Amino acid sequence: MKRLLITGAAGGLGRAMRSRLAPLADTLRLADIAPVGEAGANEEVVTCDLADAAAVHEMVAGCDGIVHFGGVSVERPFDEILNGNIIGLYNLYEAARTHGHPRILFASSNHTVGFHPQDKRLTASDPMRPDSLYGVSKCYGEALASMYHDKFGQETLILRIGSSFPKPANRRMLSTWLSYDDLARLITRMFEVPRLGRPIVWGASDNPAGWWDNGEAGWLGWRPQDSAEAFRAEVEAAEPLPARDDPAAVYQGGAFCVEPIHKK
Repeated sequence: MKRLLITGAAGGLGRAMRSRLAPLADTLRLADIAPVGEAGANEEVVTCDLADAAAVHEMVAGCDGIVHFGGVSVERPFDEILNGNIIGLYNLYEAARTHGHPRILFASSNHTVGFHPQDKRLTASDPMRPDSLYGVSKCYGEALASMYHDKFGQETLILRIGSSFPKPANRRMLSTWLSYDDLARLITRMFEVPRLGRPIVWGASDNPAGWWDNGEAGWLGWRPQDSAEAFRAEVEAAEPLPARDDPAAVYQGGAFCVEPIHKK
């Protein structure tokens, strides 16, 4: 690609992918409403509020691919979620439609299915059961991506991210962890395949205790290479076993299932 856009570039995933995705394009365009830092070699920095349609159209112009990490990534008051994850995502898809349909990686979330129990192994065909307003916003995003694909041919990889950090931080992440390197391998693969469509992919590494089955997206050829199991002893030593009725032990969404509705 000539130019790859990473939104949410100031966030944890944006920072982690900045160097890992650099080989995919001549230029990385790094965008966020928060400071990203100085542009390095072959980088551009753009300040953009996703709720500003004109700014989003300018941000997307000239890009051959989009990795969309932007928006609100945790439970927050509804107006924040509305601006970042609903209005902002609509603006992004309209900009992509206007500017030649660059492929999009949409960072969805496991919180679209958070009220499913941990003893149920899910496929992409299982129904959504969001655990939060944040999760609801990601359900909207998946529906929007589907409509733009069916109506306009906009290709999107819908990635239901589990927990992507340098290493698992708790017992739940032994099932949901996605390594940065496995994420970078998936993003690379989605730009390599000749036809993408709009697959739903579970964003988790090769964790033996995992809850999700990626068989429906096997044709992509992505095979995660890392595993949370390497951290099991460290995690279990640091965190006591939760009670049987603790949401962290019952629901796939964990604590999000009891998170209150946030007010300003």
